[in-house]
Order: sequence, then structure tokens, then C-alpha cells
Amino acid sequence: MSHEYRKDPEAISRLSREQYQVTQEEGTEPPFNNAYWDNKEPGLYVDIVSGEPLFSSVNKYDSGTGWPSFTKPVEPENVVAVQDSSLGTIRTEVRSAHGDSHLGHVFDDGPAEAGGLRYCLNSAALRFIGRDDLEREGYGEYRRTFESSGSVE
Repeated sequence: MSHEYRKDPEAISRLSREQYQVTQEEGTEPPFNNAYWDNKEPGLYVDIVSGEPLFSSVNKYDSGTGWPSFTKPVEPENVVAVQDSSLGTIRTEVRSAHGDSHLGHVFDDGPAEAGGLRYCLNSAALRFIGRDDLEREGYGEYRRTFESSGSVE
């Protein structure tokens, strides 16, 4: 199934101030005070602007940072890495490929057994779709992600 994901001006107009600041102005939300840092529900995280699938709860882990952290994207082609020197140090920003939303940063201090990367994201850039809502929300093809992980009840 093919979807056309894009930067949607209508979706941007519906963003909260924080969501706009994070996705459109490269902002950062506070740690431990955001929607998904401690979300343990099975599901898919998509770009709040474009809807493109980004990360799965199967690859989410508690990094202790206060932001949702993942070891890898569910669709690598939907996540773009860009050099960021905005804080006087070199970091790697991650953006959505189609929505061009600022998502957060990727670091090389993730779990070694899962590849060593930590995608540290802003909840404000994401919309969470629970496993049981995937079909209804048009993401039914991602149900396989949870079936192969053994997390389907």
C-alpha cells in the first residue's frame, strides 16, 4: 500500500504552540514532562505533520533522559539525519523525510546489542497510534511489526 506523505499546511495550522515550536522551529520540549517519554503501550509513532510512520514501540526503550528514545526507525527512509551545530557542538538532528519536521537528535550511546544508536525524540513531533487502532487509522500494514515481536495478545 502506497501513501503520499507530505508537509501538510492544514496539519501545521492545527499544531499547539509547543508542537509548532518543536517541529517548525527546531525547539525542544522539557524532559520528563512530555506525552510519550514513559509510554509503554504497543504502537506506532508517526510524524504529527505528515503522518509518515517513524518509530515503533518495539524499538522504544527507557534511556533515562526523559524523552522517548528508540534504537532504530520503523521506516529508515522516513528519517533524515542532518548535522546540527546550533549549540556550539556538533550533533545529528533527525527530521522526517516528507514532513520536514524536526523530531530530535540521534546519538551513539544507545544499547550496543541493538546497534548502539539512541534516537532521542520530542513527543510534540509525534502522534502515537496504539496497536489496536492501526487498521482504523490506515496503518494496518504495521501490525506485522508487533506480530513478529511476539507482543500481540
